[in-house]
Amino acid sequence: MSQSTLVVLTVVEIVVLIAGLAFFLFWIGSLLTRIARNLEECAEHVKTINRHAADIVPGVEHINRTGKVVASALPLLYGFAERIVSNVTPTPSHPPVAKPASGIRRSRLHETVGFRSE
Repeated sequence: MSQSTLVVLTVVEIVVLIAGLAFFLFWIGSLLTRIARNLEECAEHVKTINRHAADIVPGVEHINRTGKVVASALPLLYGFAERIVSNVTPTPSHPPVAKPASGIRRSRLHETVGFRSE
């Protein structure tokens, strides 16, 4: 090959490389523009949520205070319940339920998993 052919091919290769890089940069720019639009939209949604949440924050703080009071009373209530239960007489045992005339129904599911009742 002659030198002029090599120079022409080198120039063509550089032009193709620059065109490829230009296309890539354009594509990346369009993606970043779309991401920026989505982020702006999300920021507006977050601002709206913050405005709506500002109305209920005092109520949530009150609920949390009440929850702490109830949670701190639970051990005391549990102790009272244990004392009450210990003073109660146990319920009498019930007579066993009669067996059906056909006998106890046997399940084959136990056999399939290898369970043997004793």
